[in-house]
Amino acid sequence: MEAQRDHLAPLVVSDSPVEKFREFLEIRGEKLTDRRRLLVDHIFNSHKHFDADELVRDLHDAGHGVSRATVYRTLRLLVEAGLLRELRLTNRSAYEHDYGYPAHDHLHCTSCNRVVEFRNDEILRLRDAISAAHGFRPSGHRFLITGVCAACSRAHSPRRRLDLI
Repeated sequence: MEAQRDHLAPLVVSDSPVEKFREFLEIRGEKLTDRRRLLVDHIFNSHKHFDADELVRDLHDAGHGVSRATVYRTLRLLVEAGLLRELRLTNRSAYEHDYGYPAHDHLHCTSCNRVVEFRNDEILRLRDAISAAHGFRPSGHRFLITGVCAACSRAHSPRRRLDLI
């Protein structure tokens, strides 16, 4: 899955993702195992959108034997801990860093699965205005535009007059 970044710079945070995850697990009475630490380190080593299958494949390619079940359980825990955000795309779920990155929205190409991040202050103003009108205090939002990117549109555009028939 290709992700294009709109150069959203990471935020300065006081605790590392591993420290935040350890704290979350301790509150639940669970431990930060070596496998969970490996997953957090691997995921937060780079910022990209990924799905569970890609993560399993990346770990395997890097020589780490982590079971698919451990990956799925840990992803769920990382979302619950507020470290990852789950994006429900057309035919799958993708994940991205939530901890340490600014709020942003997404474009998703349903043809090539490309995900583009963007930030728009007008959307934030609209969210706040709608919330205020309803006496609602927003803590966040998710805005996902689905469609076809320019590259896929060009690749699938009719090139000959007969293609229009």
